[in-house]
Amino acid sequence: MNDRITLGIGLGVLAYTLFAIHDASNKWLVATLPVWQVMTCRSATIVVAVLLFGRGKLVQRAVGTPLKGALLARSLITMTAWLLYYTAARTMPLAQLMTLYYSAPLITMLLAIPLLGERVNATRWISAGLGFTGVLVASDPFGVRFTLATGLVLAASAMWGYAIVLMRQIARRESSMLQMLYQNLCFLICMGSLTLFTWTSPSPVDAVLLVAIGILGGLGQFTLFEAVRMAPASVMSTVEYTGLVWAFVLGYLVWGEIPSAAICAGAALIAASGVFLAVMEHRAARA
Repeated sequence: MNDRITLGIGLGVLAYTLFAIHDASNKWLVATLPVWQVMTCRSATIVVAVLLFGRGKLVQRAVGTPLKGALLARSLITMTAWLLYYTAARTMPLAQLMTLYYSAPLITMLLAIPLLGERVNATRWISAGLGFTGVLVASDPFGVRFTLATGLVLAASAMWGYAIVLMRQIARRESSMLQMLYQNLCFLICMGSLTLFTWTSPSPVDAVLLVAIGILGGLGQFTLFEAVRMAPASVMSTVEYTGLVWAFVLGYLVWGEIPSAAICAGAALIAASGVFLAVMEHRAARA
């Protein structure tokens, strides 16, 4: 069992690395294109790819699954979270945006106990505590002004934390491909209806980025769904913190956002929490 958890941690780190690059590309795009147009193009790319791989068997399972309600509910919750997140991304620096968003892992861990029946051991609590301390240090909660964008990010984090729990529940009975199909079809239908009336012609660079985020988003979703299948939600909640470190790096490389000493210290704590979790889970697997 612990070998699966170790593999799940590795896939989770890969997933959140892909999502960090994906989010940086999205932040670039939503400065000139409507949020729903970006989400529509990304979802269309993923739906086509999933149907090419899954073909008729996947469509039959999508129609016959008894978990239609749960799949649709998780898709709508995730869509709302991403919409709020991308809207806030228009006006917030990437590092601050993702720092506030990373309150989601704690919500996931707390909900995993009553909703999934998970037993959260001391290693996972310590790792989550280190990660959350890193978020507090990096975000300077006493100096952050509450704005509409701040509220949108916090609402998005709460929804995403619950969506991870639902993802774990569904993964016990359905495939990652099916979850991806439902989620992205929901995005495509809802966001596509808005895009029809507000289409903005992308520049050649933006067009390439739209395809790229579809590929990055699809790979990130698949590796995340597989990671959640292998590792408990309480473990994945800590792994999610690793994406924040990439946000600081990309914020500096792409937008020249120089992290403060507090952000660097917070990032170091977050990285330490991830290393501690991986080492302890690996030792448990060897034992």
